Amino acid sequence: MGRILAIDYGKKRTGLAVTDILRLTANPLTTIPTGELISWLRNELNKGEIDLVIIGKPTQMNGQESESMNYIRPFMQTFRQTWPAMPLVEYDERFTSTLAHRAMIDGGMKRSQRRDKAVVDKIAACIILEGYLDSLGN
Repeated sequence: MGRILAIDYGKKRTGLAVTDILRLTANPLTTIPTGELISWLRNELNKGEIDLVIIGKPTQMNGQESESMNYIRPFMQTFRQTWPAMPLVEYDERFTSTLAHRAMIDGGMKRSQRRDKAVVDKIAACIILEGYLDSLGN
């Protein structure tokens, strides 16, 4: 059983998080420019340590997809064509940015550090991954 990778896909930046080898904990990994995501994934997925990818699915309060899916869906199609054997699971990402900011405040981060959107994105990816793990009963 390999690690699980979570993607918080954005127009400019993408936050990434990964589980430990036992799939017990979610850990923020990095934030990269979205234009470099496929190249980054090619490098990471070829290592063979990841066997499941979770992608945040932005959903409105009424349960419908948000407009962000208009740019996430093409990425998902490219992902599935490039790695057809790699499972890609959509997971509701409502409130992840808000929760990331709350976690940063609770963790004692200074206001100047909390303004760093790259940090917010990787923490949001971690929250997506934690939610997914919780949904499995881990």
